[in-house]
Amino acid sequence: MQVKFATFRSHTQTHYGAVTDDGIIALDDIFPQWPTLFDVVKGSGLNALTEAAYQTNVTHKKYQYEMVLPNARRILCVGVNFPDRNAEYMDSSAQPKYMSLFTRFPSSFTGHDRPLIRPAESYTLDYEGEVAVVIGKAGRRITPENAYDHISAITICNEGTIREWVRHAKFNVTQGKNWDRSGSLGPWLVPFKDPSQLDEARIITRVNGEVRQQDSLNRMVFPVRHIVAYISTFMGLECGDIIITGTPTGAGARFDPPKYLNPGDEVEVEVNGIGVLRNSVKDEDT
Repeated sequence: MQVKFATFRSHTQTHYGAVTDDGIIALDDIFPQWPTLFDVVKGSGLNALTEAAYQTNVTHKKYQYEMVLPNARRILCVGVNFPDRNAEYMDSSAQPKYMSLFTRFPSSFTGHDRPLIRPAESYTLDYEGEVAVVIGKAGRRITPENAYDHISAITICNEGTIREWVRHAKFNVTQGKNWDRSGSLGPWLVPFKDPSQLDEARIITRVNGEVRQQDSLNRMVFPVRHIVAYISTFMGLECGDIIITGTPTGAGARFDPPKYLNPGDEVEVEVNGIGVLRNSVKDEDT
């Protein structure tokens, strides 16, 4: 079976464990030295979790997924990273020489099968299907050739955005990218073992069954190896850092008229070799 690890909630308790077709095998009690899945990544413990999962029975059949690393310290996102994305902005600018980067906070993400929240202040909630990588080996000035050695796991992101709020300032998108539970990250971590897991990955985003985004990571302007190398030039990457690598063309804002998300919509982001991240949409309770 493909080994995959999730953070989940059962009753009032949060756990982490291995996801199977029959349920989840909780593993946090077996590894008290790692209270959370984030601690597992920091402690280079995914191999130990894998071994334990093969020797342990399912413990939970009823649960809710949480954002996969809810206590992650640093989440960096790459913008405009597919060839057609720059043209979508219709500002006649050339493809940038360097990547655009911004940060998100864990509170802006929810888990698989949980609703994305559209705030009362704006109806312009949009979707962005992406692949995220999790750093498992710290480093500074990492070369592109060695970049994959620093990745421990991969997952899926719906980098939900309040479009109206990314235009509140001239140079920054932080406001539009960090509304509580406006995006999702998960459902699980898949250990990164082979370059093909990224080099052959393909993103498909569907809204109510309609394909809106579809592209392959091998077409990215800045490949994952380059992203890791570039970021590690100006900051030391640490275990547990998450890098969200960019979305293909086809986000709702780029249609005429725009196709923003509405309450009751269902969004699926599928990446081969990882799975499907699915979320409904609801208005915020105020």
